[in-house]
Formats: sequence, structure tokens, C-alpha cells
Amino acid sequence: MSEIVGVTYPIPKQFMDRFFKEGKDVFVKPATVWKQLKPGMKFVFYQSHEDTGFVGEAKIKRILLQEDPMKFFETYGDRIFLTREELKDYLKSQERWRSGWKSRGKEKKKLWMAIELEDIKKYDKPVKPKRFVPVGGQYLRE
Repeated sequence: MSEIVGVTYPIPKQFMDRFFKEGKDVFVKPATVWKQLKPGMKFVFYQSHEDTGFVGEAKIKRILLQEDPMKFFETYGDRIFLTREELKDYLKSQERWRSGWKSRGKEKKKLWMAIELEDIKKYDKPVKPKRFVPVGGQYLRE
């Protein structure tokens, strides 16, 4: 099996300029496809919804995990690509998926991750991926 060199996650087009023009450098989402990630690996921005494709890349500086994603604002403040309101709305939209998260009668806490990025670069034009990029993201292999 080939070596994991990074990760890609779909990000709606309306949020992309926050990374490339507004200087946001912290990506937050439910923790999926993260266990093999390490600082120094590549983070590739996959633009979803319209003009889809890989539109840029960055280097992973740090990965933090947290049960309450709002606590990331204590660490990163307005460096997070979503506003507090947008993250609250996203949390509400995730509530409907909670019913299946039970383990031995207890509700299982879902982890969230914050990926701190550095050396963010935008590509000249979107690059179409060879494979479909699922909602949860996927590892990039050499």
C-alpha cells in the first residue's frame, strides 16, 4: 500500500476565499479521516458545490481534537474559517445524525478536529481529482 502524504476534505466554494484572501488558517469539522495525519503532511482544498476540484494546498501545522468544537475559538479565535454563528448552525444541522451514536447504552461523544494550516497556496485553476472525494474526506497517497 502506498504511503499517506496528506488529506483532502470537500469545502463549499463560498468558503474558499477565506483561506486564500482573508488569511483564515484553521479548518474545523467533525473528526473524520484524521488518525494517520501528522504535522508536515499536505492538506489539499477540494472545492465542492460548483467549479469543483482541487483548488489549493497547505501544510498541516497542528491537529487538535475536542468534543466541543466551540472551544476551538478559545485557542484560535477568528483564525477559524467559520464564524461562531456558522459553526453553531452547522452543529444544529448535525443533530439529526446523533441517534446512531450509542455504545453500551451511553451516547458516544463525537470528536471534532481543528487543523491548523501554514504555507497556504492557491492553484491557478481547479484540478479534477482522479477519484470521488467523499463528504468525510480522504487520505492522499504517494
